[in-house]
Amino acid sequence: MKYVPLGASGLGTSIYALGTATFGDSTDEDETIQVLDTFVDAGGLLIDTADAYTDGRAEQLIGRWLRTKSPQVREQVLLSTKGGGYTTTAGLNQWGNTRHNLTRVLEISLRSLGVDCLTLYQAHTWDPLTPLEETLRFLDDALRAGKIRYAGISNYTGWQLQKTVDLTETLGLTTPITFQAQYSLLCREVEWEIIPAGLHNGLGLLAWSPLSGGLLSGKYTRHETPTETARFADPTARGKMHDAYVNALYSAHVTRERTWLVLKLLGEIAVARNVTPAAVALAWVAARPGVSGVVLGVRTAEQLAANLEARSITLSDDETERLNEASDPGGSGYPYGSFGAMQRSRAIE
Repeated sequence: MKYVPLGASGLGTSIYALGTATFGDSTDEDETIQVLDTFVDAGGLLIDTADAYTDGRAEQLIGRWLRTKSPQVREQVLLSTKGGGYTTTAGLNQWGNTRHNLTRVLEISLRSLGVDCLTLYQAHTWDPLTPLEETLRFLDDALRAGKIRYAGISNYTGWQLQKTVDLTETLGLTTPITFQAQYSLLCREVEWEIIPAGLHNGLGLLAWSPLSGGLLSGKYTRHETPTETARFADPTARGKMHDAYVNALYSAHVTRERTWLVLKLLGEIAVARNVTPAAVALAWVAARPGVSGVVLGVRTAEQLAANLEARSITLSDDETERLNEASDPGGSGYPYGSFGAMQRSRAIE
């Protein structure tokens, strides 16, 4: 396992983090235990969850697992959770980044995970209704109270990230050390402004959905419709994980020629290296500038073990360049077309 600093801190973390959105849903408790054990045994450190994942069941399962572990394991695991996101049980004032709601859900997360302090606590989404200063003062207070060690943000745009950093510096508050964003060979639009903003401010990127919901695993073809139990499924199907996000991913990617060019190239590199296409795709993300963690979202321990093959892969300059070219999203026009291509390249390389 490769270890890197966790964003703008001196804390070391594993380049591959564990995502837990399926825990308590398509991953039952027995399988959850196997996934967590496999991750830790492989040298993984950062476990990423959220109060919104399966309406809190994911945090509860992690907490029950953690209570069975030795003090050594409990000390080495880095727990990251997120608050403020929507859950199906949310009522009035039980959503968003208000001091009221974040105070409430942080306490729930601490109880569910069975800890007194979290390594990283992140605002799950941007809240357009709550003054940003209110959210940032809450995070600063939580850190000073010893309930969190570091703060982060998730799913912010470039201007939202920059405004956050600027305001913390102006007010003398805790500055986030990380930002979470969707990033993969099929989702590189974040390179236009979000990643450059993170790099400029020294924030580490925690990349979620690095396999685009499983499409980059290489198990789907242009003529094969995913099954109902698949994580990345036909938008006409309905199963446990078929929410609006997954449906949108399917519709957005399968109609693009670029998707199939990337999958073809991944397959060629995988065959030449005798590894899986997924491992190649994950290795590409792990090597990108500013990445502090590639969040592996899996349903089974078998899937996790297969994805962790990426640990042994270092792509050559030629392989990287070919993948970059095949996956280049281009731009629909100013300022993200040819005008911005050189600036984008300089900002993230």
